[in-house]
Amino acid sequence: MDQAGIIRDLLVWLESHLDQPLSLDNVAARAGYSKWHLQRMFKDVTGHAIGAYIRARRLSKAAVALRLTSRPILDIALQYRFDSQQTFTRAFKKQFNQTPAWYRRVSDWNSYGLRPPIRLGDFTMPEATFVTLPETVLIGQTQSYTCTLEQISSYRDDMRIHFWRQFLTETDMVPPELYGLHQSRPSVEKDDEQEILYTTAVPSDRVSENMPATQTVLLEPGEYVQFNYEGPRTNLQDFILLIYGTCMPTLQLTRRHGQDIERFHTHGGKKRPEPPMEIRCEYLIPIRSQQA
Repeated sequence: MDQAGIIRDLLVWLESHLDQPLSLDNVAARAGYSKWHLQRMFKDVTGHAIGAYIRARRLSKAAVALRLTSRPILDIALQYRFDSQQTFTRAFKKQFNQTPAWYRRVSDWNSYGLRPPIRLGDFTMPEATFVTLPETVLIGQTQSYTCTLEQISSYRDDMRIHFWRQFLTETDMVPPELYGLHQSRPSVEKDDEQEILYTTAVPSDRVSENMPATQTVLLEPGEYVQFNYEGPRTNLQDFILLIYGTCMPTLQLTRRHGQDIERFHTHGGKKRPEPPMEIRCEYLIPIRSQQA
């Protein structure tokens, strides 16, 4: 295997072991090289020092945990192998220009400091489109569930299908546009979980009389960044994680308060017995104006 292939495999392995001991000796043993050779090879292939990269990725993972859970800062610091809260705070402030406590508390989520994982080989970042949405009236139903950060990918598709089935259970026809609105907040019951609020909705002029008890939902006006997805339904969550983990920090965007929007385009006809395996969706994230 060539050097790029070796480092590509190592990057995948590192990403799933950031909360494990990753001394240069351990990583070199995993790769099967001396640590001196591995350091040179990693720098040659990626342009980054392996130790600095691991630390930046750990701090980025910690930043997500700070935003999406209410776990104590010390617990997060220890999970990502910092020996004290003071050491973690110093490293965090150096990378993000603010303390962990302030990063958690501030309303907007600025992607400054988040270090995307390095991707080698054929990788094309999803194209971003900047749009301004007017206030739009939808009719929908809001439900919630809780999960840990590690469960997001497996839970999100299951819960999305569950909520849509409930919402469309009594109607025979599927509108050509369906909206899924969601936002997360730290769980009030378990500090290592987040609560996901998910609203299934349709445009107000597409409401069926057979739909369950619903509520008026206002789609907030403002600026959004939009990414288009087309492919297997089960891969949508990985696409969303790619947007947040790579696209937002690469584009240096700031997420403002509000709901993420999933706008699904359907066959717009008679409801089918099973949910589609392939979907077409526009994913929109509320952002601060780039001119602000």
